[in-house]
Amino acid sequence: MTETEEENRAQQILDARRDRRQIACSKPEELSIEAAYRISRRIRDLRTEEGERVIGRKLGFTNRTIWDEYQVHAPIWGYMYDRTFHEVSSVETRFSLAPFCEPRIEPEIAFGFSRAPRIGESEDELLGKIAWYAHGFEIVDSLYKDWKFKAADTVAAFGLHGAYLCGPRRQMTDEDAAMLRSALQRFQIEILRDGETLDIGHGSNVLGSPLSALRHAIEVITNDPGADPISAGEIVTTGTVTRALPVKPGETWSTMVSGLPLDGLQITLT
Repeated sequence: MTETEEENRAQQILDARRDRRQIACSKPEELSIEAAYRISRRIRDLRTEEGERVIGRKLGFTNRTIWDEYQVHAPIWGYMYDRTFHEVSSVETRFSLAPFCEPRIEPEIAFGFSRAPRIGESEDELLGKIAWYAHGFEIVDSLYKDWKFKAADTVAAFGLHGAYLCGPRRQMTDEDAAMLRSALQRFQIEILRDGETLDIGHGSNVLGSPLSALRHAIEVITNDPGADPISAGEIVTTGTVTRALPVKPGETWSTMVSGLPLDGLQITLT
């Protein structure tokens, strides 16, 4: 793609989000992963010009058990904004799906950084820079009909990010850090729709653990010359523990978390 074509694609994606309509994927030869990340950064600039503020990153396709389903075989990342991040309580919360085209729901672990992480740090060093962690729901949305796309299309279109509903934060302590080294591999999240269990996912699904996913993202983002490294104060969500499940208004979704000192959540969709 030429620079003009990338600019036009960025505006087309933003217009589709605003108008809540789906668009065609790019032809495979038209859009490389590198071009998709340039489009993502241009969209970031346009969104910040409109008053949004980047507060972190979202990781996608870190769950290797769903790669074949979407024909995407490597993780991606995108930006997360103050207008897409919502603090919620562990009791029932109502959330509107009105802004989205074809939404799905994903239970994920999020981390908040007190200091900027660096490439190549050990798990202990990385945990020492995390201020808090939490469990939340990401609402992911596809601008491409029936969730049929190539990896580059998902990168360009916000990394599929629609919203993140962040449950109560647990402040990191020395005891938490020691526990998380192994617990993040073994914990599980059960996801329920209207009280019926639809899937159970484990921390090991997420590139071995959410901490491994985090280290991978730090490396990829740091090695991208066009991307700003993750900084102090940023929030990073680490990808779905279960399958991404379709949602519609009127449903109540909940989770039960085992193996981590985090409360489950309950979200009623409107």
